[in-house]
Amino acid sequence: MISGRGFSERVLALIRDGKMLAIRAGADHRFIRIWAVVVEGRVFVRSWSLKPRSWYRTFLKEPRGSIEVGGREIPVRAIHTRGERLKDAVSRAYLAKYDTRGSIEYARDLGRAKSRATTTELVPSSPRPRRP
Repeated sequence: MISGRGFSERVLALIRDGKMLAIRAGADHRFIRIWAVVVEGRVFVRSWSLKPRSWYRTFLKEPRGSIEVGGREIPVRAIHTRGERLKDAVSRAYLAKYDTRGSIEYARDLGRAKSRATTTELVPSSPRPRRP
């Protein structure tokens, strides 16, 4: 069954219940593990660091990438989130999901203006053509 903007209920559950999400931004980056939340049946990520070669900056230039979930690589497209109501819900989701003593301070940081501005929705996309 497909939910939200196209991820199956199984994929959404694995992301919601997992602590880390493997993500690759663009075509040339490696997979890294980041925090992700599911809000209203949609997948959201935020950047804690805004380094020049970060996954977030790569997605700004090239919005296609991939995630690994349940042993599968899934092509995704990154969409910048603008709505304040949705950003508030994402902030609450981070605080609820990452609420351990070792994680809560980072979850709070992800709700601050710098990281909040990076709120990105990941939606499934068709695979991009392979480079020769």
